[in-house]
Amino acid sequence: MKILFVLTSHDKLGDTGKKTGFWVEEFANPYYTLLDKGADITLATPKGGAAPIDPSSNTPDASTADTERFEKDDVAQEKIKNTKVLADMNADDFDAVFYPGGHGPLWDLANDANSIALIEKFNEQKKPIAFVCHAPAALKSVKGKDGEFLVKGKKVTGFTNTEEDAVQLTDVVPFLVENALKENGGIYSKGEDWAAYALQDGNLITGQNPASSELVAEKLLASLN
Repeated sequence: MKILFVLTSHDKLGDTGKKTGFWVEEFANPYYTLLDKGADITLATPKGGAAPIDPSSNTPDASTADTERFEKDDVAQEKIKNTKVLADMNADDFDAVFYPGGHGPLWDLANDANSIALIEKFNEQKKPIAFVCHAPAALKSVKGKDGEFLVKGKKVTGFTNTEEDAVQLTDVVPFLVENALKENGGIYSKGEDWAAYALQDGNLITGQNPASSELVAEKLLASLN
């Protein structure tokens, strides 16, 4: 199993003066779930080099067994500091792609031409494409071969408007994930705020929030077996 993880390069939280990036738990749980099953994982970002970690996800409150494992894992830390350049990645070289969330993707991956083309190619090849929390933002401009938005008529989930409201970033983010999925014709549904909830529709896998990363990873793994 060769799996590409695509992370954000964006580290500014709008005009707040605060930092953002990717959410550690949403990377760490799927990373170890897949790694422990023998997956060969490549990390890429739009800019290459160090992928920024959202400081809010790197606190004792957000800590899990997987984030603690990541903290002590020199190999994984090194990979995060030296990601490949997204433009150099080819869907032919991988069996699946996974996008961890954090607020960063709303600014860069949502509009990144290389990311959009890559997801479209994975989809054409009917390979699993998986996203968790804010990462479904990367689907915003992705289309299928029919020219329609990829999420149109598909069951999808992602970070909810009420969850965004709870973290008081509704007016900071460039758009809301839930709204974008609905506007593009996705059949959006959600679980309770902050509860684990993930959906699969064909090769498309989406998870609602950080707690959903394990479910997404399990669905991705099952799709590859």
